[in-house]
Amino acid sequence: MRVIQGQLNKQPIRTEYLKASIQAKVEHPFRIIKRQFGFRKVIYRGLAKNDNKLAMLFALANVARVDQMIRAARG
Repeated sequence: MRVIQGQLNKQPIRTEYLKASIQAKVEHPFRIIKRQFGFRKVIYRGLAKNDNKLAMLFALANVARVDQMIRAARG
């Protein structure tokens, strides 16, 4: 069986494209939290408090995204 060199390189490239698309989807909420809500540094005041604050910030980020989508749909 003979393998052409071009076919050998396509699978790693497809894998990298897949990883990049997932990374782009995951990093968008973090950008919203950092830019719009000013969450740049973690204050170590207890794991429960940090967890609660991040949960609230992600909920607010979801609200902000829905607001952007509604405004875009209205024109």
